[in-house]
Order: sequence, then structure tokens, then C-alpha cells
Amino acid sequence: MTQQVLILGGSGRIGSQVAADLLTHTAVNVTIAGRNPETGQKACQALVNSIGETTPQRCQFVSIHLDDLRGLQDAIAQSDLVVHCAGPFHHRNASVLKLCIDSNVNYVDVSDHASFTCKAIALQAEAQAAGITAMINTGIFPGISNSMVRRDIEQLDRADKVHLSYVVGGSGGAGLTVMRSTFLGLQRPFAAWIDGKRQQVQPYSDREAIEFPHYGNVGVYWFDMPEALTLANTFPVKTVVTKFGTVPRFYNYLTWSVARWWHPRLLQSNSVIEFLSRVSYGMTQISDRLSGVGVAIRSEVLGMKYGQLVRCCSTLHHPNTALVAGRGTGAIAQLLLSGELKKPGVWTPEQVLSTPMFEKAMSDRDLEIHQQLLPNSIDRSFETSTAEC
Repeated sequence: MTQQVLILGGSGRIGSQVAADLLTHTAVNVTIAGRNPETGQKACQALVNSIGETTPQRCQFVSIHLDDLRGLQDAIAQSDLVVHCAGPFHHRNASVLKLCIDSNVNYVDVSDHASFTCKAIALQAEAQAAGITAMINTGIFPGISNSMVRRDIEQLDRADKVHLSYVVGGSGGAGLTVMRSTFLGLQRPFAAWIDGKRQQVQPYSDREAIEFPHYGNVGVYWFDMPEALTLANTFPVKTVVTKFGTVPRFYNYLTWSVARWWHPRLLQSNSVIEFLSRVSYGMTQISDRLSGVGVAIRSEVLGMKYGQLVRCCSTLHHPNTALVAGRGTGAIAQLLLSGELKKPGVWTPEQVLSTPMFEKAMSDRDLEIHQQLLPNSIDRSFETSTAEC
């Protein structure tokens, strides 16, 4: 029988890209779930049209609210794989993953916050006992970024420091949810892994200028990303830096000023977060025409090779952030559906996705990652600057 994939939040920007990837690279039937039937039906039709699918039945919509656990459980029980794209994940619990465990259904999500990552990892033993493979933090960052770091680390005899940085053009083509995630990430200090211990870092602090493909020199800032947690737990490195920036540069100034000058209580208000998100999203609808909606990732690992201090650096650029996120998640979903990726438990990509699997998935999706090994004459990439905007 044809495999069935349920995509929660499937009519959103990221969810629809995951659906498009699965419809393109597999023979599965996709059910996209959401709260708005009209939007969902339009999303299904758009997906069928965009990939030239001659069998409309391969993409269906079902109206499900995440709070409707009964309806959600029924939909999960009829699926071979569940892909959770209904963010933002900052305040999500792991109830969807728990339902998948109870129904013995494999699980993938696009979660992007350490608090949710911890909730999911807490279900590790239950997932192992149920025999299901749950992949969290998939997408682009986190997701592809995690595998880029693993690939870089494998080039070295010993890895000491990881520096991950990302830049996104405008909205990234990903809609309001990503805007909400950005401002939610400013709410409080977070724990970063620095010099072998957890240290509190202020979000959007310590500006550092990084050279990215396509974008050139861009300022990036500390940002709370789950890679800071999972990479440090997976590899014996002393430091993990995760920094984020946007173009046009004006948006960096805006985000930095909110993080620095707004009272913390304001950022704890859902209405304030919603206001900031909608205003920013409205602005990007204009600026996206000039900046584009692309993304660039730079992974840089400092360590030892043949007794020498070296840096292994990888870069990725693509003109559509949401599309790449969909491909990153779709690639992992495809591997789970085929049975090539099977390891009961709750995992992030760098923990179970082998480099050969990763490289093939990227090649199949025309995503090119450049990697080079360089002598470390100046350890510039691991110095955090105190300069502000």
C-alpha cells in the first residue's frame, strides 16, 4: 500500500515546501493538516500544480487543531510518518511526539528552539521502547547546518571549536511564524557552550562581521539555537558559537535595538511579540523585492589535523530559505520512509544522519555545499567582538 505522510502545519510556508519535496522525491500520499480548510485546499491545489502532479489524490487536506488530541491521534494512527511544521516551537510541548510514540509512528519536526529540543529528548527512552525513530530540529538551521558541522568535524583528527553563523534575506520567504520565532528568541538570556561550560549569553549581542557567499560581509549576533545544545552534547568540543544576522542591515539594527533597549517585560507579552512580528513582516513584503529571500550558512570548525591547527569551513547559499528548509526536512523524511534511516529514539540530524547519506540527499536536491580545509593562521572566527551596530 502507498505510504501516508501527515504534515501538521502543512499549508504554511515551510510545511508546503516539505510536502512539495516529498511529492517530488517519493511516491507517498501527503495529507496536510491545518485549521483553515480554505487555505488548506488552496495549498493542496497549488502543490499539485507546481510539481505537475497528474494524481490530485496524492495531496489531501484535513482540518485539525493541535489542541484536538482525539482528532490528532486518529490522523496520526492512519499515517506512516508525521512531520510537525506547526511552529513557532518556543512554547510547544511534545504532545505530538508523545502521540506518535503511543501509535508507533515515526516522527520528524522542524523545531528550532532549545526548550522544545529538551522536551523532545526527554522522551528518548519511550521512543526507543516503542521502536520509533523521531528526528527533531530538521530543516535548514537547525537541520542542514547540523550535518554541515558533522561533515566538517569528520575532516579533522580533533575538533575543538564550532562557529555556526547564518544570514537570511528579509523574510526568508517563510512568513509570520519565522518573524515570531525571531522576536521570541530575544526574550531572555540563554546558555551557550563556551570553554567547556555553560555560560549565559544575551541574545543579539557581540556583533561579529562574517564573510558569506553572495552576501559578502554581514554582521551577525548571538542567537539562541538548539545547535548550541545538541552539537556540544554530540561532539567533544569546547565551544559552540551560534550567530544570526539579516539583510538589509536595517533589520539587524531593529532587532538589536529591541533586544537592547526594550524592557524585558514587554518582550514577555504575546501581544507585543505579535505586533513586532506583523510590523516586521509587513516591512519585508516591500524590502524582499530588493534583498531577496535567500539564505547563507557558514560552518567553521577549529581543530587539529596531522598535528597542525587548522580550520574546516563549509558554506551554503540558496536564493530561497523556505525552499531549502523544506528540502532539508523532506530529505530526512524520505530516508525514514525508505527504511534507510532507522534508529529508535529521539535524535537530531548530526547524531544519526551519516555524511554519505547527507551528501547524497543534498546532491539529489541540487544543494551545493562548498568545503575547504585551511591553515589557522589567525583564530579570527572564534573571537567574539564587543562592538555594537
